[in-house]
Amino acid sequence: MKITKIETIPITMPINPERAIRSGRGYHTKSPFVLIKIYTDQGVVGLGEVSCTPQWNGECQTAAVVLIEEYLAPVLVGEDPTRIEYLVGLISKTVANNPFTRSGLEMALWDILGKVAGLPVYQLLGGAIRDFVPTKFSVSGLEPERAAEIASWAASQGFRAMKVKVGIEPEADVARVEAVRKAVGTEVRLGVDANGGWSPRVALRTIPRLQAWDVYFVEQPVPDLDIAWMADVRQQVDLPIMADESIYNLQDAMAIVRANAADILSVYVGKGGGISTARKIASVAEAAGLVCTVGSNLELGIGNAAMIHLALSTPAIDAETFPCDILSPFYYDQDILVEPLPIQAGRANAPVGAGLGVELDDNKVDFFRVR
Repeated sequence: MKITKIETIPITMPINPERAIRSGRGYHTKSPFVLIKIYTDQGVVGLGEVSCTPQWNGECQTAAVVLIEEYLAPVLVGEDPTRIEYLVGLISKTVANNPFTRSGLEMALWDILGKVAGLPVYQLLGGAIRDFVPTKFSVSGLEPERAAEIASWAASQGFRAMKVKVGIEPEADVARVEAVRKAVGTEVRLGVDANGGWSPRVALRTIPRLQAWDVYFVEQPVPDLDIAWMADVRQQVDLPIMADESIYNLQDAMAIVRANAADILSVYVGKGGGISTARKIASVAEAAGLVCTVGSNLELGIGNAAMIHLALSTPAIDAETFPCDILSPFYYDQDILVEPLPIQAGRANAPVGAGLGVELDDNKVDFFRVR
């Protein structure tokens, strides 16, 4: 089997304005993507997805398309798509950065391998270790009353775990968490996500105040500029610290472990360059006695499917304690799949079928296509 062609399709998906996310990094009101189709000489087509939200991950549609069409496709065309680790090495040598772009290609390779083998990706990764993936909701960093309304809606859908966006302004952050806790009651587990929006000094002042509202983890309390800042915060607070923006690759994971900077690592299919790297990062965490969860850049169906396969099959991902951010259907009114993924409030199941188990709806793709 050989790769014959790689197609890129830029699309933009609007987020439901009622649930647009505000955080320490600004507003997220729409999501640009590049969909990938890898064609083979045996008629098998692999699907991938690149998240292209510059203020969140530093990548954009134009760069992703250029990198794939002008640099990566010439390297991959003619190669056997089932040699995933070998091709990942070629991709990394050709493009040193842009992990979300590289991960879109790697997703498509796993999709091809699964289709060739007649197995879902999670089976190729060693099989399921859980029946479904527990998930949580993310409450936007809006004014406290509005955040409480959103949290109440999420609870009514069935979510029993949430995180509240903070890291915007300390007093408003505390008021928002208080309002959300009062709105959802004591049965819903709450974490907070600062997206690196606090300085170490502000984090150390604010986190103890949040404990009054039964918060059970703090995600990325300080900027990702210096891991020592997060280590300092972790040493002085009683809540588990989750690293997100501070971790992209294996070297980041090892640095966090050496610095004792976090209790939980938030792994992405996109940030590290694919499923394989996310699994390796999880292994580093497991060896160090840490646990992982799966983070989100509000992926669409292809990306969400890859995340589900990862979380179903990776022991170091402690989704039962720290539910995963596989929640995009609650932010987008539409997707681009023929059949929606089996994602419900609080749980995500694997799609049925070989590979990633998803199929694109060409009419929907054409509607959201950027021309």
